[in-house]
Amino acid sequence: MRILLTSPPPGVQFAVQRGKSELLEPSSGQHEAIQFDFSLRLGAPLPDGSVNFLGEIAQGTPSDRFIYINSGTLAGQAGSCWTRRAKLKLASIPQNIVEEAVSTSHGIIEAHILGTMGDNGPICASVKPHAVVWSFAGNVV
Repeated sequence: MRILLTSPPPGVQFAVQRGKSELLEPSSGQHEAIQFDFSLRLGAPLPDGSVNFLGEIAQGTPSDRFIYINSGTLAGQAGSCWTRRAKLKLASIPQNIVEEAVSTSHGIIEAHILGTMGDNGPICASVKPHAVVWSFAGNVV
């Protein structure tokens, strides 16, 4: 999985939450975009047939899996004026993209998200499905 936060607010640190309190630092980041790369596994399909994402980055119940994107103090930035966390719902990934990613070994599902909210602060709350562009980004090299 790859998350690309585009146009993040300047000077704000971001991290993906791993488990209850560990943080995954960006794999790359610049002023224009911050990138996170990590792995998720697929468990047995849920009773309704939907995908069951597993792994230490996947939060929530099997029927409501999501990824936390922390910013400011929640991302380990002491002294930040921001303390925010955004939820990226995994159920919003289109089924055809999931199928394409699992049809190959080490397929990458990518999410493009705007990193800044209307108040010029970091993204927070549940990210609306229309605010995420999901795509199949190829295979891990």
